[in-house]
Amino acid sequence: MIPYAEPAAPSWAQPPPGPAHAAPEPGDDLVVRPFMLTGGRTRPLHDGLRIETLLHAAPAALSAPLRFESRRIVELCQAPMSIADLSVALRVPLGVVRVIVADLVTDGYLRIEEQLGELPIALIERIRDRVRAL
Repeated sequence: MIPYAEPAAPSWAQPPPGPAHAAPEPGDDLVVRPFMLTGGRTRPLHDGLRIETLLHAAPAALSAPLRFESRRIVELCQAPMSIADLSVALRVPLGVVRVIVADLVTDGYLRIEEQLGELPIALIERIRDRVRAL
């Protein structure tokens, strides 16, 4: 006997036989763990990406062989968009978006727009409001 193993449930407590995996309900959201989106990495390759960093993708990047979130980021960045806005639009944690964006910048699919030295109050308030929306 294994000292810490739980005893097997009695046969009367077993779930009824049926399909091994029940079909998800229409309202259920499938969850993908963040580390699956970044290949297990937690740090971006390109340092200095702040949440207010504006990114822009060239229209030619749409024909690149990108998948899933990377493809969606390139689509969203056809007009300049901040990393915080991408996080909200994708419904993905900010750190995950930073890692994916850093990969896209390194590969040349995204370019960083000119960054502001000091942030205007209106931009800080907008970021605060978007983060609250998360």
